[in-house]
Amino acid sequence: MTKVYSFGLLGMEAFPVEIEVDVSHGLPMINLVGLADTTIKESKERVKSAIKNSGFQWPAQRITVNLAPSDIKKEGAYFDLPIALGILAATGQIDPKKLEGHCILGELSLDGALRPVAGVLLIGLSLVKNACCNIIIPEENAKEVGIIPGLSVWPQKSLKAAVQFIYNPQLYLPFRINLAELLNQNIKYNVDFSEVKGQYFAKRALEVAVSGGHNIALIGPPGSGKTMLAKRIPTIMPDLTAEEALEITKIHSAAGKLVNGKGIISNRAFRAPHHSISEIALTGGGSIPKPGEISLAHYGVLFLDEFPEFPRRCLEALRQPLEDGTISVSRIKQTFNFPASFMLVAALNPCPCGNYFSPQKICRCNPHKIRSYLGKISGPLLDRIDLHIEVPQISFNELRIDRPGEDSAAIKLRVRAARKIQIERFASEGIFSNAQMDSRLIKKHCLLNGESSELLKAGMSELGLSARGCDKILKIARTIADLDGAWEINAEHIAEAIQYRSLDKWS
Repeated sequence: MTKVYSFGLLGMEAFPVEIEVDVSHGLPMINLVGLADTTIKESKERVKSAIKNSGFQWPAQRITVNLAPSDIKKEGAYFDLPIALGILAATGQIDPKKLEGHCILGELSLDGALRPVAGVLLIGLSLVKNACCNIIIPEENAKEVGIIPGLSVWPQKSLKAAVQFIYNPQLYLPFRINLAELLNQNIKYNVDFSEVKGQYFAKRALEVAVSGGHNIALIGPPGSGKTMLAKRIPTIMPDLTAEEALEITKIHSAAGKLVNGKGIISNRAFRAPHHSISEIALTGGGSIPKPGEISLAHYGVLFLDEFPEFPRRCLEALRQPLEDGTISVSRIKQTFNFPASFMLVAALNPCPCGNYFSPQKICRCNPHKIRSYLGKISGPLLDRIDLHIEVPQISFNELRIDRPGEDSAAIKLRVRAARKIQIERFASEGIFSNAQMDSRLIKKHCLLNGESSELLKAGMSELGLSARGCDKILKIARTIADLDGAWEINAEHIAEAIQYRSLDKWS
């Protein structure tokens, strides 16, 4: 009997798997035990063909493969390579002792070539914690784990190459890559705010939203540029730190969404699921839960176009992550927690036909239809959106202007300065943005002078704002003041903040 060390994945957690291979007399067959899913059970056919086509002998004996611990369900093609090496060792074709001290992962094709597997970054980080420093993986996964300090990565192209390495490890050097260099190489956006014509009010509102970590709703007719504006939000967000990039990469790795060969996610995410998405695809789940769209948008932007058209269950599922920055997926035996700290950008029409703002087209929606349309968004969810602004159709004259608008780099400098002020302000509070302030912090940091206090009072009276609405305006005004570098909130900051509460005027 031979034992091979490997790892499996359960949600965002990696766990060690010991693969025991026993070859004995009996009818030629292979049995897989240890709570394996269909993908793993099918691996016996891949392994058999890979061994034969790599020039090794397939034993005409009874083979039993056990994946321990047997009480945890295992899925994926992680175990093809370790099973193949275990069979070769159990039949004396390679020395079993050569496999000791290595974690082995990889999917085999029928000709013996190795294919990449998901979640290798999570497994590599767990290996370091478990004091195992050698990992044999497919070549395409190399950059993903090469960034982990203290881990010796041995990428291989095929089963035959893996056997050659095991016998002559002294001829190879471990794969290493510098995380900082990889981050700098990969930062690239294909869009820029300079491409947006007009919409100065909307661009200013987005600058405020990003600066304070506020969620925002864009309300306008079809073709007004809501999607175009939303796609450019990541370009004005501060660059990811190494820790943030690593956390995002872990999520994409677990979901199997990591681009092979890229190594690390260095750009802010922009996720835009269609309104027909299911709740599980949005929040995460499955028999063995995997991260959903809201987790893939971690530290980035979740853009929900046609916001009221999303299923009610999907919209209500957003409430927990918007409040806590995580999403919990419960199963009978275990609860899985996935990171989900994102900026929500919702886009919607002002009415069912979309022509309520249009100066050219006639809106045929009566007040009841408009209220019913907006009523699809629940009050508790709407309370978690700080800014809601109108995005009108752009005029012909603005569209024909040849002069480019302000670029993303210039806006990002102001955003970064405002974020720095907030990080210093909340250093002892465990938060990092104005949007996260509670009533105690609002009272402490949103000080008003006489003029700004009177203006806020008048605004509350005219718009009929609730206490919660008043708090939202104070948070937004605090962010605007930070962009101006002002310690005190002035009347002009309050006046601008009130303009970013369009739905309060409609209600």
